[in-house]
Parts: sequence; C-alpha cells; structure tokens
Amino acid sequence: MLNNPLQVRIEKFEPWQHITFMACMCERMYPNYAMFCETTQFAEARVYRDILDSIWEILTVKTAKVNFEKQLEKLEELIPSSEDFDFYGVYPAIDACVALSTVLHGLLDRDYLLDSSLKVSQQSVATVAQLEQVQGADEITNDNQKENEAVCEEWDIQWAIFRPLRECEDRDIELIKELRLELKEQAVSNIGVQL
Repeated sequence: MLNNPLQVRIEKFEPWQHITFMACMCERMYPNYAMFCETTQFAEARVYRDILDSIWEILTVKTAKVNFEKQLEKLEELIPSSEDFDFYGVYPAIDACVALSTVLHGLLDRDYLLDSSLKVSQQSVATVAQLEQVQGADEITNDNQKENEAVCEEWDIQWAIFRPLRECEDRDIELIKELRLELKEQAVSNIGVQL
C-alpha cells in the first residue's frame, strides 16, 4: 500500500466531497474498463458508465433517487475474472470495477465513506504501480515511489482533484459538474488509456 499525505487530508472531507472525489477516480479508471470490453466483447461498458452517471446524478440533482443495491447487483455481473483472460488489460478493468463497487458500498453505508475514499485512492495508484512493474520497473514501495514518474503523476492528479473540493464549504454543484466534464473530456485513464 502506497502512502501519501493526501490520505490524512481526505479525513476532513464532508460526505459529498468523499463521493465526488471517488466519482472522479472512477471516471479516470473508466477508459481502462471500456477498452477491456471493446477488446474482449466481455460486457457492455455502457452499463459501468450508467452506474457511474447515477453517482454523478446523486451529487448534482437534488431530486435524484438511485437504488444503490440494484446498481451493485448490476456491477457484480460486469466484473471480469483474471482466470478467464490471459492478458494484462483484465487487471485495470477489475480495478475499475472494484473502485466503483467501493463507492457504491460507501453510499449504502455512509459510515464507510472515509474508508471508501482511501480505498479508491489506493486502488487507482495501485493500478498505475502494477502497470509500471509489468513494464519492467522495480517493485514500487513507499521508499522509492518518488522515483517513479507515473506514480508521482497519479498522486499529482489526485491532489488536483482534492484541492478545489477542499476549498468548498458547502456542496458546490458547479464545481462537481466542472470536475466531471473535465475528466470526461480528457477521456484519459490513470494509466494513459484514451477513449
């Protein structure tokens, strides 16, 4: 598990900030899942997209009602097994699903929102570190992570999402929409997969 000062700061977040932060992380992992689905015809990436969109909706539409248990059931059918696919792409796809599942669990039990935020943050960094190792880097640890450009970049992006959220005292729907739009328009994943 890689550590970063960000993790201590997230502890002060309000529930809406946790959910927005996690939705941003999932938005950045979505292209990994979409590419996996496109390559393997395993599932419809659109279903993942719809589940994630329902989380954004809860954040921005006051009257939105979402059955998160039902979303979780839908998501469970979308998770590939690494035993069924013999190529690296399955792992970032699994990570994207685990992250989204963590968000849904946090929404079902708000007591776990902080834990969920930390897990999703970790999940995204772990995906990056795993790709680096697959490509021949040494094992990435807390001691050497600053020497790895890709891992540093991942933390930088997480900080860039964290900062504007931290500056808001009340739920800022415009900011939430801006973050979502920016990540959707970039359409680049945490490991550089482009939609």
